[in-house]
Amino acid sequence: MRKSVTFGAAIGVLAALGLAAPAAAGSRDDDHDHNSYDDAVVYVLHAVPDTTVDVYVDGELTLDDFEPGDLTEALDVDAGVYSVAVTASDADNDSDPIIGPVDVTVEDGGNYTSVAHLTEAGDPTITTFSNAVDDYGDDQGRLTVRHIAAAPAVDVLADGTAVVEDLSNPDEASLDLAPGTVSAAVALAGTTDPVIGPADVEVTESATTVVYAWGSAADDNLALFVQTIDTDNGNGDGHYGDHDGDGHYGGHDGDDHHNGDHDGDHDGDHDGDHDGRGGDRH
Repeated sequence: MRKSVTFGAAIGVLAALGLAAPAAAGSRDDDHDHNSYDDAVVYVLHAVPDTTVDVYVDGELTLDDFEPGDLTEALDVDAGVYSVAVTASDADNDSDPIIGPVDVTVEDGGNYTSVAHLTEAGDPTITTFSNAVDDYGDDQGRLTVRHIAAAPAVDVLADGTAVVEDLSNPDEASLDLAPGTVSAAVALAGTTDPVIGPADVEVTESATTVVYAWGSAADDNLALFVQTIDTDNGNGDGHYGDHDGDGHYGGHDGDDHHNGDHDGDHDGDHDGDHDGRGGDRH
């Protein structure tokens, strides 16, 4: 089982940012959702395969030995612009980054997941997505799919049927669905033969379930990662889906988020489209 980022590591992130400590999971006032807060909620996911890294924020080491598949805890972060650099593990400083430095902008009341991942061409980068965590329909949950893999455009299959077509890196698409279990798979655009999955994904009422297609087609390590953001209690759990249906990546429960950006905030649209992000690329 892969390690998750500890609450102590999240404290270190906030110390580097000069912010208050994050609320422990479940400690938010249940009468409020994320968007009732003036600060932002940020998660960070490491989705660059086979590369353990250190993460620097404004020149300070904030995450040490951050492993592929790690998802940080939910952080309450003041609105502002932060300089983020990703280096090789145990680098002396951030003077020779693998990624960045890049400016990450967070706004009051926003809910974000920043992801270190590969471009379609296989170059490491950071993309910050804006999580759509409100305006759920009655008895509905939200399924968001994000393409962050070094792979061409894909179709996303639910129970064997294409529900999202021609999704390119780093785009996303969102669907509002009745709660339940969806058998999710990813195929190259225009085909139905899965290159990832199928894997069972739970859609939860009044929560956003985010499925990431990550890894590299050339290196044969494409996989799914699932993040569930529950707006009732502020939790954002993560786990692996199957690589090729045989549990190659095993199960993983990770605790939430962090902070970083490449050049785009992405807003999930709720009708299955994937060309509107609602946030400017920086």
